[in-house]
Amino acid sequence: VNIGSSANLVRQIQQGMPAELFMSADEDFAFRLADAGLTLDRGVVYATGRIVLMVPAESTLTLDAQLKGLVGGLSKIDKFAIANPELAPYGKAAVQALQTLGTWPALQGKIVLGESIAQATQFISTGAAQAGISALSLALAPEVASRTRYLLIPDNLHTPVRQRMVLLKSARPAARAFYDFLQSPAARAVMTRHGYV
Repeated sequence: VNIGSSANLVRQIQQGMPAELFMSADEDFAFRLADAGLTLDRGVVYATGRIVLMVPAESTLTLDAQLKGLVGGLSKIDKFAIANPELAPYGKAAVQALQTLGTWPALQGKIVLGESIAQATQFISTGAAQAGISALSLALAPEVASRTRYLLIPDNLHTPVRQRMVLLKSARPAARAFYDFLQSPAARAVMTRHGYV
């Protein structure tokens, strides 16, 4: 198993890294492999991610759906963490939501970019950033949940974070079986429990 940013993994696969199944948090990267002729087909969406406004547990910022508490507390924020929107779909969704709510201009000078949503979440959970946008799946993880508070951001504020998987042409039976399993009701129930739609 190789874990990393979708952009880096796609580049490595295109350069010959052996892979059988590619699961991307950003379906566009799965399409890149398909368009390059490296996959059996265009794959399937295995989950849709959700984003949350997150603060360290001890933060005095108020979490509300319109982010009024965030805007009112901007003087308490030196650093606001998001994933790099050039590399991560959760970063793109974060920027879209902040723009839709009109809070993007006020946060511009305070943005700290993580290379991934995991790194952005680490900035928030350790207090290196006073607030930020993370993934619901990470907010629910016990090690993060014990150190943070969060509010689910309405999904009509950004384009969906569709996560797609594709089988590479080199896929063996075990990879195909896992691909099929991930589409089963049992697997979908696990995804739902961990914050995916």
